[in-house]
Amino acid sequence: MNENTSSSLAVSADSMSQRGTIGIGSTAGGREIRIPYLVKQGRSDGPVLWVNAAVHGDEINGVFAAQRFFDRLDASTMNGKVVVTPVANLHAFDERRKTTLIDGIDMDQCFPGKADGFVTERAAAALFERFGRSANVIVNIHTLGTPFDASPYAVYKVHPNGLVSEASLLSHIACFEPTIACRMPVADASGELPGNIAGALDYQALSLGATAFMIELGGGGRLENDFVEHGVAGLLRLAGKIGINGHGTAAVSRPIKRVTKRAHRLAGVAGLFEPATSPGRSVSAGSTIGVIRDLFGDVIEDVRTECDSWVIAIRRDPVVHSGDRVAFLGTEWSDVDAGQ
Repeated sequence: MNENTSSSLAVSADSMSQRGTIGIGSTAGGREIRIPYLVKQGRSDGPVLWVNAAVHGDEINGVFAAQRFFDRLDASTMNGKVVVTPVANLHAFDERRKTTLIDGIDMDQCFPGKADGFVTERAAAALFERFGRSANVIVNIHTLGTPFDASPYAVYKVHPNGLVSEASLLSHIACFEPTIACRMPVADASGELPGNIAGALDYQALSLGATAFMIELGGGGRLENDFVEHGVAGLLRLAGKIGINGHGTAAVSRPIKRVTKRAHRLAGVAGLFEPATSPGRSVSAGSTIGVIRDLFGDVIEDVRTECDSWVIAIRRDPVVHSGDRVAFLGTEWSDVDAGQ
């Protein structure tokens, strides 16, 4: 079923499950650009959960997690509605890149989009109008970039309008049992990649009162089955927590390690990076997290932490230039009660 952008989430009367595409334009060669979606309607009214994946084209684990989660839902025992958009950024997905070569725009920095803007802005607008204004809970699944290894963790923002509290966000995030939950600054994104952080899907959804956050499922550019299943289990727990999945796994309640500052560790010299640690663990100040060798095999840089750090991600692609990222570190964290 193909359709144009609409705010309706209607499912046909003769089916509790539906699939379709949203048209956003066409390529110069005449190929239509259509974003796929899946909808599963429960037996009675209830909350709407939107699971979005591949807002960056090289982030593959989320595609599989979203699809498997949808397949494992039983509409006959559900309340409310689940929407899955397994590949949000079609051009970047085809190109196996974070952003498409067509406009170079980061889709997750341009929500709520612009219907008459660049192609990435048009896609963001179509998605947000179709699903973002109707969903009660939104999970935007990411991974780290292709050159990195990482363990599953969460990223969230707190909107100043106060419609969704930090405590509520953490209680939903706890369903995914993340290694850490990073509170990401919006106005001052020091230590983060530059850009329009306020244009993130989750932040724009928070502004409307939806519970929304990001889940990072490993590294990009590849299928990591254990991390995919980790994401599916978290989505099923979340569906149970919010009352969609009648037979969902119970949500967990335990302290969450909340990271409030993050920083990139950069290569000072070019060469081959050998990691000396792994994601999901803490290292003390001054610890070696890897070395860089020149093409003769000699160690030319010992990459060390500047302070006690939590290893969020470590580089797996050994070829580095001066200034390349070799690690992503949490530099300030504490345990907080995630509640129920």
